[in-house]
Amino acid sequence: MRPFLLVALLPAVLCAATALQIVKPVVSQSDGGDADTPGFEHVAGETLYFTCRVEGFTKTDDKVHLTYTVQAFDPRGVAVEDADSNAVLEQVSAQDKDWEPKIDHTVELPPELPAGEYKILVKVKDFYSEESVELPVTFKIRGTRVDPSDKLVVRNFGYYRAQEGGQPLATPIFHNGSTLYARWVMTGYKYGDGNKVDLSWSVAILGADGKPLKAFEPAADQSDGSFYPKPWVETDFAIPLQKVQAGAYILQIKVKDVAGKQDIDSRHPFTVE
Repeated sequence: MRPFLLVALLPAVLCAATALQIVKPVVSQSDGGDADTPGFEHVAGETLYFTCRVEGFTKTDDKVHLTYTVQAFDPRGVAVEDADSNAVLEQVSAQDKDWEPKIDHTVELPPELPAGEYKILVKVKDFYSEESVELPVTFKIRGTRVDPSDKLVVRNFGYYRAQEGGQPLATPIFHNGSTLYARWVMTGYKYGDGNKVDLSWSVAILGADGKPLKAFEPAADQSDGSFYPKPWVETDFAIPLQKVQAGAYILQIKVKDVAGKQDIDSRHPFTVE
């Protein structure tokens, strides 16, 4: 009976060895380039190039018929792009016994993305065997970290010595004749149709007692929308401090979210010496 059992189990073993699989996944910075090194971090706005192979597929009358989808997702599981759906339809011969279908995909990363671990999810279905398989392939994004909010807020506010770069000032003290630079992001707003963003904001300088001293022209972000919901709006502001009396002041930021019907008033003290 033992030889009979071995023979009976052999077909099952062979089937397992040839199951439909997604193999050799590569995420790269260049088309046809080398795979990312372990721990490599991409940046928002970059273009990623993804490839993989499929093995264990079924051939019927020397024909291969696979369908697949590829789509990237952020750390919260929100799709970063529309799904790329396609098919592999090939005629193969005995000489093509080592041939493996290749899937190519390009990911155009949006300009604003939270830092964290992302994934490219590949799904493949074999038309002839009706087998399906999927494979998540992870990659990392470095960049801005903005705590999410369910209501409109100003986040990551900081005073700086220059318009770009540098670290926020631990103690915002400016000298008369210098320029005050401020940067912040706004998040927690609601989206309109097609993930449209409709924000406006204004900046003013108040005295230490809260009385307005100078107001500036308002600004706005009225995007046309995008597939991926813009997670925040980032902005900056520069104020020349010419002939300003020494003392304590407040930078006031008023933000209006049209779609969400939200208004906030965010205040940030600074000193002029």
